[in-house]
Amino acid sequence: MTDHPNVDQLVAELRHNGIVALPDLVAPEHLKEMQVAFRARLRRMRCNDLDGYEKEMYRHVIQDVLTVAQGFVDIALHPIVKRVLTEYLGETFVLAEAKGWRSLPTTRDFHGWHGDAWYDEGAVEGMRMPLEVKLAYYLTDVQSGAFNYIKGTHRKHHPRLVTNTEAQELPSSGLVEQKGRAGTAFLFDTSGTHRQGVPVLEPREAVFYNFHDPAVKLQPEIVDYYRYHPLVLNAAFLGNLSCEDQRILGFGDKRRYQPAHERADNHPILTRGFTRAYDTVLRVQNLRERIQARMRRVLSRRD
Repeated sequence: MTDHPNVDQLVAELRHNGIVALPDLVAPEHLKEMQVAFRARLRRMRCNDLDGYEKEMYRHVIQDVLTVAQGFVDIALHPIVKRVLTEYLGETFVLAEAKGWRSLPTTRDFHGWHGDAWYDEGAVEGMRMPLEVKLAYYLTDVQSGAFNYIKGTHRKHHPRLVTNTEAQELPSSGLVEQKGRAGTAFLFDTSGTHRQGVPVLEPREAVFYNFHDPAVKLQPEIVDYYRYHPLVLNAAFLGNLSCEDQRILGFGDKRRYQPAHERADNHPILTRGFTRAYDTVLRVQNLRERIQARMRRVLSRRD
């Protein structure tokens, strides 16, 4: 699994620091295709049958990026990525999530220092801490609001939010500020202390892939939200997959599938208001079409 000349070095750095930069994963022309397709989704919010982004206060989020462009699938299954992850995570990992977002300019530290909490701590008490790695990929040049990571903080304790007092005591000598051009890619152990840097002076577009063992029991709140649902894929992008690729993408794996799952509506009044407003638009549109059709029939009889 380590026939690529850089894989052993990449794995060693990931194990030691918790984060490692990767070489270019896609050709410039494929990066351009990915940028164009990603930004097409950022033109509007998702609405009825219109694809788009999900709006947050400081981010515009695109779920299921594996449906957007071929390059997003190719990155997740890149030979270097698979080899490093196999050495670090073992041979049972899958791609659990693939999404991206545009971070909006702000001076607020809205996504402060933390480690990613995802597994049920009670279910692993006394056991080895479950491993999880994310692959980050920049779609824009990033000079502000870059990803920050404190080297060597991974695997120390269960992932959690870091208080302001604790943050002030973090060793600045271990800080990695992952600036870079579009196309920059890096892997990081999500148990390490990290955040999005501030301030964000220009919009930042990035994609994050989440890899871990699907046999690990998830936190109840993650199960309720159905966050790590089976991947949504685009059949057009799935040619020539190996058996390993199919396993990573979760083909036939129903362990996290929830039949008829319904996510809680956090904004019921807004949802009902939008639905009624859109019903009105459809009724007006239907009435206009009927009037226009009647007028055409009247005019045709005169002719």
